[in-house]
Amino acid sequence: MTFNGGAVTLDQLENGKAGNIASVAGEGPFRRRLLELGLVPGTLVERIGQAPFGDPLTFRVRRAVLCLRRAEAALVQLATAPAAV
Repeated sequence: MTFNGGAVTLDQLENGKAGNIASVAGEGPFRRRLLELGLVPGTLVERIGQAPFGDPLTFRVRRAVLCLRRAEAALVQLATAPAAV
């Protein structure tokens, strides 16, 4: 899933790459929960792995490790092009 300008979402981020969050989609309690977990605009997120069958994905957000399903990760758009960390 790509948004405007070819920006990528968290589910498209490759292992070892990072980017800054631009926006979080979704509605109601689900969106609020993602924001509570630290997925707020401007935050640097690094993908550090995934489960053996590809779902869920593992990310480092600040100093915490967070696992998200691909469908959930697709709701988070990155502001910057992915960079190696």
